[in-house]
Amino acid sequence: MLERIGNCRIVEEVASGGMAVVYRAVQDPLGRTVAIKALKSSAAAEEHVVTRFEHEAKSLANLQHENIIHVYDFHRERGALFIVMEYVQGIDLYDLLEKCGRLPYDVAAIIGMQVGRALDYVHYRSIVHRDIKPANVMLSRSGGVKVMDFGIARDQSYGADLTEAGTGIGTPAYMSPEQVLGDKLDARSDIFSLGVVLYQMVTGKKPFVEDEKRSAMHKIRLEKHISVRKLNPDIPRELERIIDRCLEKQPRDRWRSAQHMVMALERFLARHVEMNHHARLVLFLRANGVITELEAEEYLNPAALGGQASSAQPNMQARHAVRAGMVAHGVTLGMLALMLGLIHVAPLGATPDTKIVATQTPGRGYLRLHAYPWAKISIDGKEIGTTPLTKAIEVADGPHTIRFEHDWYEAVEKPIDVSGGSPDAAPVISVDFIKDNAKPRAGKIIPDGVAP
Repeated sequence: MLERIGNCRIVEEVASGGMAVVYRAVQDPLGRTVAIKALKSSAAAEEHVVTRFEHEAKSLANLQHENIIHVYDFHRERGALFIVMEYVQGIDLYDLLEKCGRLPYDVAAIIGMQVGRALDYVHYRSIVHRDIKPANVMLSRSGGVKVMDFGIARDQSYGADLTEAGTGIGTPAYMSPEQVLGDKLDARSDIFSLGVVLYQMVTGKKPFVEDEKRSAMHKIRLEKHISVRKLNPDIPRELERIIDRCLEKQPRDRWRSAQHMVMALERFLARHVEMNHHARLVLFLRANGVITELEAEEYLNPAALGGQASSAQPNMQARHAVRAGMVAHGVTLGMLALMLGLIHVAPLGATPDTKIVATQTPGRGYLRLHAYPWAKISIDGKEIGTTPLTKAIEVADGPHTIRFEHDWYEAVEKPIDVSGGSPDAAPVISVDFIKDNAKPRAGKIIPDGVAP
């Protein structure tokens, strides 16, 4: 085994595949634990493999998203190639499914939503992953979800695709129908693959499995999958519909973008998961023995650890700090209960006015603004931000002009007359540049159905 790569000291080999080996290492100047992906010498002899490996490093280096593995450096030493990247301590989804069989539907939806956010981020940058599968999804011990391995991703910024026309590339059981045929792919192919992963998470089975009569790829192209509720009746119909739409044979019938799929999962989770999503994953990992009770306490109580829970290692000092925080929390709740008791036993004449009045500013109203695929928003010439905007926008009562701007389309302006209201009842003003056949900006040629 290698001892050093650049300024990194190799600690151990953690994984090995057909083309690469992954090591755990320590970056000496910073003392940071990193992962190093090394291209095997047998694979390095093939020029197109080397080119693809370099493209993976460059593509990942330009991506900064909480749900994507970060790349720190790239080395070429003694004829060998190495990618230095973020080290995530945890378990990949493949091993988790091997351990658990299937996941609770809320846990599966949280993981699917996080992967969808990563896909939305890369699709906007003209990258198609092309190999979404459980082995390429990592769950950290602190409840994070990371998409890995962009080795066969198609990045339009590098010009021609490295895959020959008519050649299917990816993992057969997770391929989209168009991927099986070797057709040109777009973002909706990744959505199909994510649908397969979601299906497997909630049922413990893949939707398209080879048998004696037909191959998995034949079924992907021509056969309807078995409903998830037939295999697991506990799955809510809303989640079933989300998965079914991912697995439509025709790309045009799937979710138009990963963003639309993420929004559907967010609505579903809002009704089924009341706690922090990272905390829910931590509880699940603890219940299945992936992390210890002590680790779970650290990750679930970051305030007691000075906000360093995501990277801290288990230790007794942390445990005592967590318990001290819980005791202080209990004392505070006790004081509040005592104060409430005193209020209730006070004389009627001294009873405070406890009526709750909704906060609403006279002469003000609210708007919610949506745009597909995205837009820069300004109201009456004042820039507000770029969609998606998570909160309702407060404006004065009266007429306003909302301007939606996109780099590829001519701006769209919409008038609105605001008259009071609350954030929960705010009217939604939306623009769909593609569906509304918005005119492209000068010099821009947009293929049909493509969301830049």
